[in-house]
Amino acid sequence: MPLETFSYLPPLTRGQVRCQIDYLLRARLYPVIEYTVQWKARDSYWSMWKLPLFSAGAPEDVLIELLECRRAHPDTYVRLSGYDPVRQTYPLRFVVFRPGQDPVSGW
Repeated sequence: MPLETFSYLPPLTRGQVRCQIDYLLRARLYPVIEYTVQWKARDSYWSMWKLPLFSAGAPEDVLIELLECRRAHPDTYVRLSGYDPVRQTYPLRFVVFRPGQDPVSGW
């Protein structure tokens, strides 16, 4: 099922996700973590995990929040978005975890 950027690739490894987060931070995008129980093409509402990570200075900060979101909501889709405050868009958005995917052993 297609889910945003990278949806046709195998699940990303921790290193690959870290590289995307590093790109996101270097591009001065704000990391936003969202989750939803069921993804549908016509349903575009995702719940936000905390506030956007305005003060994230390193990829590890975002990785920790991704894992915390996954542990709090284990049977959900978890995605990472990069918000561009100038254009007010999300140029980067991809699913990090899918239901049934173990966040620790998969990484």
